[in-house]
Amino acid sequence: MKIVRRDFVPDGPGSVKMIPDEADDLWLAYNLIVPGDTVMAVTIRKVLREAASGSREAERVKLKLEIKVENVDYDKEGAVLRVRGKNILENEHVKIGQFHTLELELKRAFVLRKVLWDTLAIEALKQASDPSASADLAVVLMQEGLAHILLVGKSLTIAPSRIEASIPRKHGPSVAGYDKALNKFYENVLQAFVKHIDFKVVRCAVIASPGFTKDRFHRHLMLEAERRDLRNIIENKSRIILVHSTSGYKHSLREVLDAPNVMNMIKDTKAAQEVRALKDFYTMLSNDPHRACYGPKHVEVAHERMAVQTLLLTDDLFRSSDVATRQRYVNLVNTVKDSGGSVHIFSSMHVSGEQLAQLTGVAAILRFPLPDLDDIEM
Repeated sequence: MKIVRRDFVPDGPGSVKMIPDEADDLWLAYNLIVPGDTVMAVTIRKVLREAASGSREAERVKLKLEIKVENVDYDKEGAVLRVRGKNILENEHVKIGQFHTLELELKRAFVLRKVLWDTLAIEALKQASDPSASADLAVVLMQEGLAHILLVGKSLTIAPSRIEASIPRKHGPSVAGYDKALNKFYENVLQAFVKHIDFKVVRCAVIASPGFTKDRFHRHLMLEAERRDLRNIIENKSRIILVHSTSGYKHSLREVLDAPNVMNMIKDTKAAQEVRALKDFYTMLSNDPHRACYGPKHVEVAHERMAVQTLLLTDDLFRSSDVATRQRYVNLVNTVKDSGGSVHIFSSMHVSGEQLAQLTGVAAILRFPLPDLDDIEM
């Protein structure tokens, strides 16, 4: 995210002009913009003009509008953020109070104005403008006949390609077609690999599968790269890692992120920190259950007793349209930090964030056991 101008008071009003450079930045903007904020951007709107003949013709006009936000919608596939609300900027084509939907896209500037820039919004902005925070990891999850290519960014996991093929059984009358179908499948995965994985952007590419599928595909990839002189692959073969996974489905991504050789490559990134923190929570829940809790009520009671060592939250909680609910979690984050605890805010677009969301979206590792928490209703 390119920050063009920032003009705000911490815990006070102000505005920031920014330009999203990549899909991750639009996700960050989605988390920053809440109902009640205002957004100014250049937009296209269809207006009716009266022609000399008296007939009315529709014309597309470029306008600068500022709207008071009522609804925010993120389109992951199209990398577009739609912000809907009432216009508050005087304009000859759009009256004040008229509804309009702004589409915030990559490489197009917009201005976000807030009545209150709280600590979480400021932290999110700081993280967005820090290029070293990005994970930039490519993963090929595969099994015979199925492959997913996943790109893991600092806040987003996107799946630009899914490859499926019908592979005949290895035994019986269809054995002759097995090798042919498998080679065609590998070729389709290779094409997707070349199209979607750019080693100028990603730190490493991981090929993961059960059994020997990953090894066979890796051999096919290397032989074809040499034969076709695919420099992007040949020059970066040391950055291609093989890892075991239980399947080629997307839920196996957490196994890949947890693998030691992958963790070493991305250990300083937000995605890796989230994976480690969630693993520590589950380990504590299993080994010493009175030192781990989840659910807003249990976590808040634990914090009142100064017991929270590590707080885990999903970013979904801060998108609440209710200001009081958002402020409740902002205050929880601030007071846990003030009491010496650490805080991890998980992206709900990462596999670890999805896992945490299944536990209400808020959990904590405690400094000391609190066995009586079980008696409190969640």
